[in-house]
Amino acid sequence: MAETITLTGADGFAFTAYHEPAFTPRKGGVIVLQEIFGIDRHVRADVERWAKMGYEAIAPALFDRLQRDFHAEHDEAGIQAGLEKARATPLPQALADIAAARDFLKQHGEKVCVVGYCYGGSLAWLAAARLDGLSAASSYYGSLVKQFAAEPLKCPTIVHLGRTDPGIPADEVEAAVRAHHPDVPVHIYEGAGHGFNNESPERYNAEAADLARHRTLELFDRV
Repeated sequence: MAETITLTGADGFAFTAYHEPAFTPRKGGVIVLQEIFGIDRHVRADVERWAKMGYEAIAPALFDRLQRDFHAEHDEAGIQAGLEKARATPLPQALADIAAARDFLKQHGEKVCVVGYCYGGSLAWLAAARLDGLSAASSYYGSLVKQFAAEPLKCPTIVHLGRTDPGIPADEVEAAVRAHHPDVPVHIYEGAGHGFNNESPERYNAEAADLARHRTLELFDRV
């Protein structure tokens, strides 16, 4: 049964996380990293999807230091509110909170993977580069992947991009990743835009979402 739990960051701050045990025999743990909109219904639905696929899943609330229980709608006001929270959250702090989620899951088994979307897609890439103890990472349309493409990776990683994403030039990101990590799969989904895994009507692309999830699950099951 899904529940909200409390984790403690490296700085001693207690923050919340949405947690759900695996529905089937546990294959490992998955950290689900939020979009800029907070731990909203779409993040909770993704946690449930991973739990149904056999992974204990947890989504840390990375904006709790700024506002407890933050979630925003997918309109202009919500986008601006989410961007403000993301920009006000130092990357090392977010990564430290991800590490706390990793440590929680490792109490139940060594295998811990990370998947992130939008803001969380950037953090999933950085977690793969900067955090020890992760088994695999899947980054969906992270705007910072190109910027940090040269960083060495500590675990197998996969990248997903939408061809029609207006804010992330898919070919440029792919070229940057391949220049430094020729072994990292970079998948560009034709006809899919930013947020294609999110089931909001204006962004969801079922075909791309299903294929990207299949590829991610294949990676997580393999490591």
